Amino acid sequence: MTELPLAIALMGPTASGKTALALELCQHFPCEIISVDSALVYRGMDIGTAKPTAAERAQVPHHLIDIRDPSEPYSAADFRRDALPLMNEISARGRTPLLVGGTMLYFKVLREGIADMPASDPKIRAEIISEAERLGWPALHAELARVDPDAAALIHPNHSQRIGRALEVFRATGMPMSQLQQQSIAAPLSHRLVQLALAPTEREVLHQRIAVRFRAMLEQGFLPEVKALYERGDLHADLPAIRAVGYRQVWDYFSGQSSYDEMIEKGIAATRQLAKRQCTWLRSWPELCWLNGAAENTMKNVGFDKYDTAITTDNLSLQRALKYLGQISI
Repeated sequence: MTELPLAIALMGPTASGKTALALELCQHFPCEIISVDSALVYRGMDIGTAKPTAAERAQVPHHLIDIRDPSEPYSAADFRRDALPLMNEISARGRTPLLVGGTMLYFKVLREGIADMPASDPKIRAEIISEAERLGWPALHAELARVDPDAAALIHPNHSQRIGRALEVFRATGMPMSQLQQQSIAAPLSHRLVQLALAPTEREVLHQRIAVRFRAMLEQGFLPEVKALYERGDLHADLPAIRAVGYRQVWDYFSGQSSYDEMIEKGIAATRQLAKRQCTWLRSWPELCWLNGAAENTMKNVGFDKYDTAITTDNLSLQRALKYLGQISI
């Protein structure tokens, strides 16, 4: 039986240093980076997403960055559909896919698969948004509870994106989304997935990084970046791109819903809440190797010093390094 090719998932909460570690890994091993981030897919959203710089992207191939306009929603199903062939192409080049990001749902869908849902219908979607503007999302959540109670039980009454999608599927197919999910079987993952999680051992360290980074983004021009999106005229607060942490808070500032100081406070708080949700996902993740997110997040700090990194850049060296981390046997 032929052994499946290797792929590495480098997960972790926001501001944990995943990008820096990924770039350093790519200096030692033959990897290409696949972004696993629901915000990095959008063009024109660079500062607030901490998108890898042009110089960083020139060091190593990056995939699934800048592939959508902010007006075009991108889903977990879209991610899996795009990521699987990319992983195969990277492996065919004799390199290793390095999946890096903090969108835990994308990692879960990649590993476990997802139901084959109908494509989004712009007409139905527009009708749902119009109803939400008149009635409010809790009212549409109540409607969802009538037609698909199983799906509604898993969705918060104010989570507009998920409520809208579940209603859209029902109206397009006449079947509850939860029923379609149970009936559908996704293609299996074509790789051996080594799962690494990077996070500081102290929560306060992560909180400090989040606050420092958010203020640094403001200094780098985060407000003008969001203002350009706000003034386009074709975007609105319920789009997945605009709901991204940080963007939603700055968007509310431009719409007059908060002051500048309130925007900063809310932006930092929302980012901390995101990090908490990401860590909650990771604590229940199976077959996960935790790496200590020390201050510099170098390979030595996270544990790769168990293997001599003065090595040749080949796949066997990568496998030996993972073996020393206790993740694979060769």
